[in-house]
Amino acid sequence: MTTTPSTPAELDAARLLLSRMGISPEDLLNTPAARPAAPTFSEYIPIVSAAVTDGTRRVYSSYWNRILDHWGNRRLDEPTPSQIKQLVEHVKLNVIARRNARGGHSAGEHLVAALRCLYRHAEDDELISPAANPAKKVAKPRRLPSTRRAVADTKLAEINQVAGSTGNDPALDTLILRLHTETACRRGGALALRPQDLDTDQSLIFLREKGETVRWQPVSPTLMTHLVQHGETRHTPRDGQLLRYANGTPITTRRYDHFWVRIGRQLPWVAT
Repeated sequence: MTTTPSTPAELDAARLLLSRMGISPEDLLNTPAARPAAPTFSEYIPIVSAAVTDGTRRVYSSYWNRILDHWGNRRLDEPTPSQIKQLVEHVKLNVIARRNARGGHSAGEHLVAALRCLYRHAEDDELISPAANPAKKVAKPRRLPSTRRAVADTKLAEINQVAGSTGNDPALDTLILRLHTETACRRGGALALRPQDLDTDQSLIFLREKGETVRWQPVSPTLMTHLVQHGETRHTPRDGQLLRYANGTPITTRRYDHFWVRIGRQLPWVAT
């Protein structure tokens, strides 16, 4: 097969097109470097887990463990979108059944989000190309309307009565309840509260919550007084965690877990 030599005008046109595309003739001659083999899920999940925030790790860790159980020895570029959908359905069917369960929709949604987080890091690390990301091609399960509703005053009074008359530290438990009732703060916001976050002059507290959001929240003088007294009697450092046990040890999320289990024993409608 014979070819006709390009004319100078055609060559100039080709150079102009390459220039506008940001490509040099040398780029066309260079052979692309081979992409390294993608790591397995068991190799890569610990890397991503160490790179994300504590909050992200706390939300996704259980779903990453499920991925390890099913695909630990598989490489990131092996699962297909159809296989991800199959895993989502498996997780939805095998979710722990609770009274407020909704068919595993939340578990399926979080599994897809956990996979997208993994593959987003894999793209950034150039382990896969954006076009080869299977998690992008899988839609999250449709989120159902929330069934959450406000607790009636009578029910809240029952919770406060049990909290104040049971357990090994009723003063701590009732203070926690009052804090959440007045501010509607998340558990993480309460645990992050410090004495230096209390503005007693204006009756404001500085809350640091999910997604690194911060806000000044007005509180009643009564709550402010009890927060200040709590920090003083439990010898909380000004820059330390405010909520503490009687021996001065900072509380953790376990306090909340045990608290609601105890309340649920006394008030069956609270138990989940």
